[in-house]
Amino acid sequence: MKTPAALLPFIAIALFCNCASPENHGTSGAGTFPDTLGQLLVNQVGYHPEAVKIALIRMNTAKFDVVDTETGKVVFSGKPGPFKYWDLSGDSVCTADFSSVTKPGKYQICLNNRSVCSYSFEIGDDVYSNLAKASLRAFYLNRSGMEISREFGEKWARPAGHPDTGVFVHSSASSDKRPEGSKISSAGGWYDAGDYNKYIVNSSITTYTLLLFCQMYPDFCNSFSNNIPESSNSIPDVIDELLWNLRWMLTMQDPDDGGVYHKLTNKEFSDFVMPGKATDPRYVVLKSTAASLDFAATMAMASRVFATSESQELKKLGETCLNAAMNAYAWAKAHPAIYYKNPSDISTGEYGDTELSDEFFWAASELGLAENNLAVISKEEMNAQKWMVPSWDYSGMTGIISLSLTDNPGASEIKAEAQGIVIDFADQLVEKSESASYKVSLDFFKWGSNSDVANMALIKLVAYKITRDEKYFASIQGDVDYILGRNATGYCFVTGFGGKQVMNIHHRPSGSDGIAGPYPGFLSGGPNTVTFADCPDAVRSKFPAKSFVDGLCSYSTNEVAINWNAPLFFVMGAMDSLKKKKS
Repeated sequence: MKTPAALLPFIAIALFCNCASPENHGTSGAGTFPDTLGQLLVNQVGYHPEAVKIALIRMNTAKFDVVDTETGKVVFSGKPGPFKYWDLSGDSVCTADFSSVTKPGKYQICLNNRSVCSYSFEIGDDVYSNLAKASLRAFYLNRSGMEISREFGEKWARPAGHPDTGVFVHSSASSDKRPEGSKISSAGGWYDAGDYNKYIVNSSITTYTLLLFCQMYPDFCNSFSNNIPESSNSIPDVIDELLWNLRWMLTMQDPDDGGVYHKLTNKEFSDFVMPGKATDPRYVVLKSTAASLDFAATMAMASRVFATSESQELKKLGETCLNAAMNAYAWAKAHPAIYYKNPSDISTGEYGDTELSDEFFWAASELGLAENNLAVISKEEMNAQKWMVPSWDYSGMTGIISLSLTDNPGASEIKAEAQGIVIDFADQLVEKSESASYKVSLDFFKWGSNSDVANMALIKLVAYKITRDEKYFASIQGDVDYILGRNATGYCFVTGFGGKQVMNIHHRPSGSDGIAGPYPGFLSGGPNTVTFADCPDAVRSKFPAKSFVDGLCSYSTNEVAINWNAPLFFVMGAMDSLKKKKS
């Protein structure tokens, strides 16, 4: 029998009213007890003093208290809002708004005479600084072809793996000057995700996101130090990090015709071993239209960002990037429908994409801005793009973002239209978060759902950059809160942070280094119901927002990926940057 919709919220409330006694919990703070049953959902890292601060409650209670964990004193008491049901999580939650608590310190939310308390969190000006640093350092820890020394990697130090100085040309990628079996050097880059391969389409959106951050927050980048091997040079650490990947990307272009290889890979995924022990042959595989367009767009964006640098090295590299972008775009125009599909002897990640109108628009937009050739940018194509957050397989909004932020005086008309699209999309996302029970814009769960949340915050940050309208910040804070614990699973989804931490990410180095706990600073992919085949013995919720497994086997929910970490760093760095400016 189908349950009447009107009764669902009350049934959901009843499911969460079995309050555990204190002896069933570990102690924390000043005699309070962390909520291990998920009856209180809160950002487990913290808030800036003036931020909107909202926790979620999944049990009946007349009031909630905010407790200072050092003194044990109640600093604020409030009445929860009404319960609201979410069909994607199968439960009801009510809000606990404690925005008026602004004094820096460490706190918990407690219910029912402290029989149930949340994980602790902090209020302070620098609450996101370590998150920003860790989320960017995750890229350093995931570098291919580099030893991670103890000086910079601490206990996650490891020998170098995959030098990629002798990579085979696969039969699908062969040409007269580079026949099958010939070798090229394609060193550097980041490992893409939980595996040891490197993919152009995913590297492109990742590198673009970091470049966009450098464009939007140059002062923050100039002062941001992250203790990487290049930190002593004159180039900002954010750019130093993305250069490790961008220079690898340049090696993936065939210098004879401008086409770009889709990926550099083993024939099969390697076992869970450390990088230095994964020694199977490596191949560059098939030049594809999508890879060439994504490459062209990213290189054109890099040329624009580097042109504003005081570094002559970067200015010269920018010229190289622009030339590479033009050649890749010309190849894609001449080969507009070479869609990537794994050859029969290759079984690693495919990143296939047969809808390329967005990639053509993105590449044309970036090249038009870089070359000051605005005639190649089509308003009609811009207005035909879907309102979707940037991703490896849909980049239309990425081109719109670049157009909305251009300072080219000749682009004022199309810039205004692009800004209108970004603002309207951001306003739509804000409206969703304001009406949602979980106070988040996300209303779908596909692979990497946590990155969608981060990218939604990115869209709102771009809208704020354009308008300087403070209305976006409550919604951006909601996205941050979701990632850091205020979600239906109760996990803080960034490794190394929070009270309920993700511990078993699908990531080969983390799973084979013999160290308890994963590499820090990685964003777990998050809940989805795309596949249930990865961990057949795991108990998995059928509700999308709860369908998550903190297990090494769960590549569908608990893998990490560079294109997920890039928006994570973007948002955490932006929050840190904007707070410093307001202080």
